[in-house]
Amino acid sequence: MTLAVTLMVRDEADVIPAWLDHHLAQGFDVFVITDNGSVDGTTDLLTAFAARTDVTVDLRHDPVHRKQQGTVVTGMARDAARTHHADWVVNADADEFILPVDRSLTVGEVFERLDPVVGAFTVPVVNMTGMLAESGGGVERLHWRDDRSVTELQAIGLIGPPSTNAVHVGDPEVTVVQGNHQVSVANGAPVPAGLELEVLHLPWRSWTQYEHRVDVSGRAYEANPDLTPSPRHHGMRDLRRLREGVLESTFALRFVTDDEAAAGPFTRDDGIAEVLRRAGSTSIDGTPDPVVPEDELRRLQQVGHAIVTRDRRIESLEDSVRAGEATADTLRATVQFERDRAQAALREVSARDAELAAMHARRVVRLADRAGDVARRLRRR
Repeated sequence: MTLAVTLMVRDEADVIPAWLDHHLAQGFDVFVITDNGSVDGTTDLLTAFAARTDVTVDLRHDPVHRKQQGTVVTGMARDAARTHHADWVVNADADEFILPVDRSLTVGEVFERLDPVVGAFTVPVVNMTGMLAESGGGVERLHWRDDRSVTELQAIGLIGPPSTNAVHVGDPEVTVVQGNHQVSVANGAPVPAGLELEVLHLPWRSWTQYEHRVDVSGRAYEANPDLTPSPRHHGMRDLRRLREGVLESTFALRFVTDDEAAAGPFTRDDGIAEVLRRAGSTSIDGTPDPVVPEDELRRLQQVGHAIVTRDRRIESLEDSVRAGEATADTLRATVQFERDRAQAALREVSARDAELAAMHARRVVRLADRAGDVARRLRRR
């Protein structure tokens, strides 16, 4: 059984060593990776990894920054099957660490036991959080599963829990939808109990990393005219906040102290760090990330709540304006319809009047003709 993972990556040097070590330890045989024009050292790290002889690494380079993930990942997933003969393919991001729910197993062991008739299936994604840090990969610091409800997440400006990821059998004709959430391969059977997988997601590793990601991602969206994200898309909203200078405050709302997490809707999970320690990964060196002091975190969060409230009010007013414009459009259309109907009725009345006048004129002519006939007969007598 050959297990492959695809990855399109850009400027993820803070976490890519841990990501590579984790997936090696979990039993992946083939890594199909596209470096999307990284400038932070990611390219060098991937080049060194590709030189290894104990694993197959298909390293590619795509310098275009136009949010073309769906197309690129589809190509990698197809080549994983066509070129590398992968039986199973996982399409991942650099902040996503896949693990079995049963932590006594590795991902490789799960797929060894999984019948290919399953075809494709979705894997839940769990956001991990913890203390806010200025920099660092966060694989040890972000050890709390974020179990906040949709309502609680919306209160801090988030839409809700992340979408699931799609895993699939190797297929040289597969299509992977932008975001890796859906694939064209059909699901043929449920995943047996005990073989479930999940993804631990580290989207908020540090302020430095997130600030850079919002900037480059937003500019990539703007550079691709084929993509038209809503202004309320989380990436577009964060780009506006970055350019306004308030993004760090709203970003801070996603973090909790260990004491808060222990008392709230969070669950401790050190799964990523444990895998890396067992593997002897040098990405775990015991050096703590430079966390933001708690009083500064509180100040940022206070401002962040105000920004979220402001943006929500602006969006509500925009909705009201759009609703008013829609109502006005409907009224204008109704008025125009009534005008058109009145004009049509007037034209119909005018046509009838003209027809009646014509009929009257013809009748007068006929009467005159008859009168003439009578007069002529009288004269003959």
